[in-house]
Amino acid sequence: MIIAPSLLAADISRLAVEVKRANRSGADWLHLDVMDGHFVPNLSFGPAVVRALRPLSKLFFDVHLMCSKPEILLEPFALAGADQITVHVELGGRVTPLLWKIRSLGCKVGLAINPPTATSHAEPFLRQIDLLLVMTVNPGFGGQPFIHEALTKIQQVRAWRDQKRLSYRIEVDGGINFETAADCAHAGADTFVSGTSLFGGRNLAAAVRRMRQAVTGVPARPPARRQHAVTA
Repeated sequence: MIIAPSLLAADISRLAVEVKRANRSGADWLHLDVMDGHFVPNLSFGPAVVRALRPLSKLFFDVHLMCSKPEILLEPFALAGADQITVHVELGGRVTPLLWKIRSLGCKVGLAINPPTATSHAEPFLRQIDLLLVMTVNPGFGGQPFIHEALTKIQQVRAWRDQKRLSYRIEVDGGINFETAADCAHAGADTFVSGTSLFGGRNLAAAVRRMRQAVTGVPARPPARRQHAVTA
C-alpha cells in the first residue's frame, strides 16, 4: 500500500519545509498536482518548483498533469525530477503518443480518469501504463468531498487487472481521508493520495501511520464477473 501526501495541501509559503516534513513522515511518494487553469479551473506550479524541490527529497515524485497540452510539459517535468507522470484519458486521440513519450523519457506512466468519464475509455491503454488514477473528486481544487460512486470504478479496474494479468497500480485521489481510504482499499485500490488529512495536521508522520493502518490488511472485494462501463 502506497501512501502519497499531496503537496497541493501543504503550506505553499514553506514548500521546502513541507517537503522535508514529508520525508520524515514515513510516506512512500509525494504527489504533485500540476494544473494549467484550462483543463481545470485552477493553477498550481510548474517544472521549476519540482526542480527546486527534487534535491530536498528522496521520495518518489508522482506528477499528475491536469493540463490541456501536457505534450509541452512532459520533458520539462522529466528533466526536473519527476519519477512518474500521469496524463488524462479525456485527452482522447493524444493519449497513446503521450504515454509512449513519458516512457521514452524514463518515467513511470500514469493514466487518470475523471468522475464523469466511463471506465471503458481507459481499458484500451491498460497494457501501456504503470498506474491508473481513479479521480474520486472532480479535479481542480483540494478539500472536495469524496464521490462514493467511484468505488464501483475501482472495483472494475481491479477486475480488469486480475482478468488480464496486468500489474498497474490503482491510485485514488480526492476526498481521501482515513475512512474513504479504507473504502477504496476494500474496492481494490493500492495507492492513496491525500492532502488535507495528511498535510493538514501538525503531525504528518502520525497521520501517515494512521492512514497506512486504515488500508493495510483490508481485503479487496472479489473481482466483478461482468465488465460495466461506469459513467460516474
